[in-house]
Amino acid sequence: MDWFSVHKEKPTLIFRVRKGQGQSEPGEYQHRLSLQDRGTTLALTHITPHDERIFLCQGKRPLSQEHRIQLRVYKAPEEPTILVNPLGISVNSKEPVEVATCVGRNGYPIPQVIWYKNGHSLKEEKNRVHIQSSQIVESSGLYTLESVLKAQLAKEDKDAQFYCELNYRLPSGNHMKESQEVTVQVFYPAEKVWLEVEPAGMLKEGDRVEIRCLADGNPPPHFTISKQNLSTKEIEEMTPEDTGTLVLESAQKEHSGLYQCQGLDLETMASLLSDQQELLVNYVSDIWVSPAAPESQEGGSLTLACEAESNQAVEFQWLREKTGQVLEKGPVLQLHNLKREAGGGYRCVATVPSVPGLNRTRLVHVAIFGSPWMTLKERKMWVSENAVLNLSCEASGHPRPTISWSVEGTAQEQDQDPLSVLSVLSVLVTPELLETGAVCLASNSLGRNSTTIFLELADSSRSTGPRVSTASPSVRANSTSTEKKLPEPESKGVAIVAVTVCVLVLAVLGAVLYFFYKKGKLPCGRSGKQEITLPPSRKSEFVVEVKSDKLPEEMGLLQGSSGDKRAPGDQGEKYIDLRH
Repeated sequence: MDWFSVHKEKPTLIFRVRKGQGQSEPGEYQHRLSLQDRGTTLALTHITPHDERIFLCQGKRPLSQEHRIQLRVYKAPEEPTILVNPLGISVNSKEPVEVATCVGRNGYPIPQVIWYKNGHSLKEEKNRVHIQSSQIVESSGLYTLESVLKAQLAKEDKDAQFYCELNYRLPSGNHMKESQEVTVQVFYPAEKVWLEVEPAGMLKEGDRVEIRCLADGNPPPHFTISKQNLSTKEIEEMTPEDTGTLVLESAQKEHSGLYQCQGLDLETMASLLSDQQELLVNYVSDIWVSPAAPESQEGGSLTLACEAESNQAVEFQWLREKTGQVLEKGPVLQLHNLKREAGGGYRCVATVPSVPGLNRTRLVHVAIFGSPWMTLKERKMWVSENAVLNLSCEASGHPRPTISWSVEGTAQEQDQDPLSVLSVLSVLVTPELLETGAVCLASNSLGRNSTTIFLELADSSRSTGPRVSTASPSVRANSTSTEKKLPEPESKGVAIVAVTVCVLVLAVLGAVLYFFYKKGKLPCGRSGKQEITLPPSRKSEFVVEVKSDKLPEEMGLLQGSSGDKRAPGDQGEKYIDLRH
């Protein structure tokens, strides 16, 4: 048996079979043919589209006969790709314009392409739809199909979905593959312009407001915005951003008015106007209190009136600044029988109930005439010698007081409010300062007052270098210059013990002196020192010093028997030598 391939009606011997053995002839099929099924079947491998032809088998014995076989080759194309026109299409075009291109690669035989818009197939339509297809034969013999859809589009096609479909045949039957859906940009002139305001609803001063110009054209026209003043009817031109948006970062009442957008189509030069829209910025402004600087004598009365300007109904209330307590609901606050404690800040709050968050406040300070008022009258501090100490003193009054200190140091003043002042003094703790303490003196035209700070060395502290500590008021005492000392809570126990010890020492000393006086063994004179002979059994030595800051009764015990008076310059110190 001999096998032939027939190309252009010319048979070419490609394979011989003799006695069940096969032999390939030189040529394109030399290495692709083989016998199967005991020599009755010829197998062909590595099929290509070039193999689509007639194959002829011719028998020699016992009878001469031949048989023709038509070989068909099929190859499914790859998934189709679609490329949309990146420049877009204008509805004003007079002829079909390219919408998209569909490409199907490496298929055999040539597939068929069908175009769809919104799920409906497109067919050739004169001056409306044109489909132009071409194919390329690859070196492999496979086909690459390229199809271009051209069409005239309308404004309604701005959201249309286009895709292509490839139809091809395999031995198993007909098949198809679809591309992705695409949308082409459609350009059309605007027919309407309108205006939007964000946020919607009631606006108030301070809000961020966006005024947007919108149109139904693509691309949008060039926008300008005009505002008409409601009272003066004057028109102001405004230039929005490229997107047609005018942003008011902090809206004010001056932004209220009638707004209108104008759109200019740069291609057709047609101009469109939107409807006017009112923008109302609600406000509360120019709130004031009368009198602006209220002042009164103690026991007097004051009337504070609050007013505000607004385009809406306003509600008022009065608050105490330092406590936040609501004192009065209404524009007028009556204050009667004023005391020093009534001085300070009062806040009027004007609120618009119909516009959430819209309010304004005004703070006014009420001054009560009076001498300085000290936050703290007295204070005792435990300190370390050679430490740098910050002493603080706070006073208030009307007129506002000034503060001075009894010791040298670096003072700094801070205004707490219009009626109060805080002075901080930095000093070095010296023996002199420990002895004298520090006095803070506050004064104004109506009087003066003071705070005394006593310093005591802490038993456990031994300082070798400067250290910083601070004395600040911890207890508020509404004190004046005639008030009594307010003991420190932490020093009460120490004070009681100290007083008790002093009383006992003075009692014993008085008893001893009185005893010797009665015995006649205490001859006192001007020399300032007298010796007293003790019994031999008393071997201890005592020296007792009595200073002049003791009670008058004690000083009387030290007067000479002759009634001599103290000489000028005599500091009143008397010494008793009890060594014998």
